[in-house]
Amino acid sequence: MNSVAERKLMTRNESNWLLFWTFLKIGSTAFGGFMALISVVQNYLVDRKKLLSDTEILDGISLATILPGPVAVNVVAYAGYRINGLIGAVVCTTAVILPSFLLILLLSHLYFTWGELPAVNNVFKGFIPAVAAIIIAATLNMGKKTLKHISEYIIAISALFLLSIVGGFYSTIAIIITSGLAGLLLLKKTSDVENITRDKAISEKKHSFPKSILVFLAFPLAAIGLPLIKTGSVITVKLFTTFAGMSVLLFGGGFVFIPMIQEIVVDTYGWVTNKEFIDGIALGQITPGPILISATFIGYKIAGVLGAIAATIGIFLPPAVLMLFCTHFLDKLKISVSLNAVLKGVRCGVIGMIAAAAIVVIQSAEQNWISAVIFLVSLLSLIKFKIEVVWIIPVSGVLGFLLY
Repeated sequence: MNSVAERKLMTRNESNWLLFWTFLKIGSTAFGGFMALISVVQNYLVDRKKLLSDTEILDGISLATILPGPVAVNVVAYAGYRINGLIGAVVCTTAVILPSFLLILLLSHLYFTWGELPAVNNVFKGFIPAVAAIIIAATLNMGKKTLKHISEYIIAISALFLLSIVGGFYSTIAIIITSGLAGLLLLKKTSDVENITRDKAISEKKHSFPKSILVFLAFPLAAIGLPLIKTGSVITVKLFTTFAGMSVLLFGGGFVFIPMIQEIVVDTYGWVTNKEFIDGIALGQITPGPILISATFIGYKIAGVLGAIAATIGIFLPPAVLMLFCTHFLDKLKISVSLNAVLKGVRCGVIGMIAAAAIVVIQSAEQNWISAVIFLVSLLSLIKFKIEVVWIIPVSGVLGFLLY
């Protein structure tokens, strides 16, 4: 899909229901952290459905990395906006969060009723090597299409080694900045004039973002506001504002954010005990989708289903709105040759970062022949036979349950 005309035709033909169903499947199978979810998104939207290009996905990952909020959900909001404007962003973001929201809502009910976590360790032992295979497959596909010059390979490999050896949020920011500078210095002469012309055409598309953002805000706020009118509850508002306030201070991913949540919900407000908080984080890790879905667990403890909705919307909505706001203006800036060179460098760095994430996942897997078999079969299925990710994860979980 190289022309704006083709993109518009695809947008017209791609129904919102199909988008919803696609991202519902993604949200149901994206175990293993934000890079796993992003890799599944790349597999569906770029490799299978051809709705976005690798360049566009990498731009979204780059922007989400330097903005506050859960990276994966912000990338999904970005992808939906690229495909079908604000309505697409609402549909895709809602669909990708919904499976983990419903699952953790059920698990929260069972937890507070019985006080125990489900025994699913063996299933997730099967998930981990499959997740590593998914991330590696996404890295190979994006690298094949993006890395064309020796300088681009150098940027990607340098990012891989830096993140693998040093790690941490500050290393991530350093990689983004350094990759951008390297792109400006090394890749300016290789900038694709055709792509810049395309970006200029895209930037002229009218999404009416400042006005239509009200649509993006209206649905989730109504989900909280209308029940409040009926119940008169103020704790739901407090849950929403508390999590919304924290969400715009989230830099570096969900795990970096955990201490801040703990400080506020355990020490400041006493909404949950320390043990309940730790168990809530554990539930967030064993469900598909973003780890910050643990906010649902806390909201449910305080105010039932309505509290779960308020906390969930609070943690995800403000960063997504900021992401779309920046995406809107990024289009207008991408007609610059210098900025395109910077973005090229950042894309190369992001590919290296994704590869580093795969190494982390591999290291966390059980080191035995079972994990090796699941990993190799999953990777071969993705690369050679083009099997859909929606089948890879469940089958791997069943194998883990049977073999461990």
